[in-house]
Amino acid sequence: MGSINAQDDSATPGTIFRFWWPLAATWLMMSVEGPLIAAIIARLAEPTLNLAAYGVAFSLALIIEAPIIMIMSASVALVKDRESFRRLRLFTFVLNGALTFVIVIAVLPGVFPVLASGLLHLPEAILDNIQLAMILLIPWPAAIGYRRFYQGILIRYNLTRRVAYGTVLRVTSMACTALAFAHLGILPGAAVGGAALSAGVVAEAVASRLMAAGVVPQLRKTEPQHQVPPMSYGDITRFYYPLALTSLIMLGVHPMMAFLVGQSRYAVESLAVLPVVNSLALIFRSMGISYQEVSIALLGTRGEGWPGLKTFGIFLAIASAAGLGLVAFTPAADFWFCAVSGMKPDLARFAIPPTKILVLMPALAVFLSVQRAVIVHTGATGPITWATVAEFAGVVLMLLIGIHWLDMVGATAAAVAFIAGRFAAHASLMKPYLRTIRTFACRHGF
Repeated sequence: MGSINAQDDSATPGTIFRFWWPLAATWLMMSVEGPLIAAIIARLAEPTLNLAAYGVAFSLALIIEAPIIMIMSASVALVKDRESFRRLRLFTFVLNGALTFVIVIAVLPGVFPVLASGLLHLPEAILDNIQLAMILLIPWPAAIGYRRFYQGILIRYNLTRRVAYGTVLRVTSMACTALAFAHLGILPGAAVGGAALSAGVVAEAVASRLMAAGVVPQLRKTEPQHQVPPMSYGDITRFYYPLALTSLIMLGVHPMMAFLVGQSRYAVESLAVLPVVNSLALIFRSMGISYQEVSIALLGTRGEGWPGLKTFGIFLAIASAAGLGLVAFTPAADFWFCAVSGMKPDLARFAIPPTKILVLMPALAVFLSVQRAVIVHTGATGPITWATVAEFAGVVLMLLIGIHWLDMVGATAAAVAFIAGRFAAHASLMKPYLRTIRTFACRHGF
């Protein structure tokens, strides 16, 4: 067991595909969660209000969990022996506890109205359902951190199939919980979504720990290399801080978007359709998101895998964007939003324009994955954080223009903002990306 080392012939189409498809399947399974929960909520009482409330609650939960998301990367990079395992595990548990404290405080009766109404100016009609959904999402951040810590260990030991098995369990648990509560009829739709998400990640967290049971004893028996001082908690914090900041900035887009869309024309309808539209786009974007790890692994020590990765990436970008386009610009859109997602036709009409605008996002996801992989190859990850800042700023600026100046429908303004922000990120990364590509070309003559 050990990490994958790319060789000169490692980036052939067949090798890339075999490495890529399990990761893509994992992301694809996770991307199904959103459409499935939205479809169930849309078939319950007051679907518009509950879809809107669920979308906002999920956005707020995402921003609270953001600091823990990158713990998997830290686990892959840092957990090498008994001492590093012990220290990063304690670091993870402390961060989990802090984030759980934050979400508990956020849902308190004296705090939530100030946050939701006074600060975010969310529509009064959905506040109670948002609060209940967030109460049911209290286990979410800690479960995410716990399972990503152990998933990092599984990945480090090349047990990536077990990560996929955990995702299968997560989706299954989530679906069963949502269907059970929908059948019982004891919770509003937004709360059904919150309960289902929590059940899924808790099940996956437990499964990840059990699947790592054979690896953890090996780590506990592995003595640190005495010539290399073990990382202190300060070292871990300095290593992890930029990673946490990147995810925090990026996921901060969601509550900011909810705040601004809540001030737009057709605010409730827009908040209702956005989680459905974003979930559909994520299905196709997942093909590109999963390409980042593939590119990092197969670039090779000196960039020799670049030609094959570039060719495969171009094909993947075209195919994934075309797939979303076939839904957005054909009668399949009505089928997806009405028959599959369960929306009424008068609500579905708000979903189609932003879906058409987002057709570019799957291709841009592939390009961003390749850019990040090439820059990570240099060991200088600072540009990635700055690109995230640029994307966040682009999204917020375009939302402000679209809603307050152009008076656009909120969902449509959000889609335009997503595209604008992504282009800003690409522009920010272009200089270090091209510099590294030119280095590859000089080394290998391509």
